[in-house]
Amino acid sequence: MHIMEGFLPPMWAAIWFVIAIPVVAYGIYQIKKITDEVPESKSVLAVSGAFMFVISSLKLPSVTGSCSHPTGNGLGVAIFGPAVTAVLATIVLLFQATLLAHGGLTTLGANIVSMGIAGPFVAWLVYKLLLKTNLSSKITIFIVAFVADFATYVVTSLQLALAFPEPTIMAAITKFFLIFAPTQLPLAIAEGLLTAIIWNGLMTYKPKLLNQLGVVADNELK
Repeated sequence: MHIMEGFLPPMWAAIWFVIAIPVVAYGIYQIKKITDEVPESKSVLAVSGAFMFVISSLKLPSVTGSCSHPTGNGLGVAIFGPAVTAVLATIVLLFQATLLAHGGLTTLGANIVSMGIAGPFVAWLVYKLLLKTNLSSKITIFIVAFVADFATYVVTSLQLALAFPEPTIMAAITKFFLIFAPTQLPLAIAEGLLTAIIWNGLMTYKPKLLNQLGVVADNELK
């Protein structure tokens, strides 16, 4: 998913930065608000960021100029929402671009939009719908992590197709997505399972904190 340094035309690289910056700025505001109201949330915020960094660093070669890997954005979006997840993704992607040559600085805006904004936002909408059902939080978090991962790659396919619309945009989207799909589908399932395991650990050791943050109902407290 990390589009590599210099791969996007300058116009598209700039457009994605313009989209990403206000969302990240709002996410910073949200982090300050949440941590002021619930200071203990800093530990879970750190866990969400560390999980995203580690799991999204495990990459497999995919489409030319990009790669397939888990995204780790489902955990953050379920606990803190998409705006905060955008900030976590920005930090993760910046470190990966500068320290691991994973992604790039010119393509940072595009990668933030796909992994930090669009994928998490779609997953957040799904999460809000699932909260109205009787599913347990563990099943819900699995679905949310799966959707966040897979939606990220749909958006990356769109970004690449817009930059290289050959022969048409729809044909390019289909081409990029079909190349991503065989590796990303099993990765998204695996990420969902791993995220559910991390969630179970948080439910075991930080249930009251999750309840304070409004992501766990009283009847699920241990």
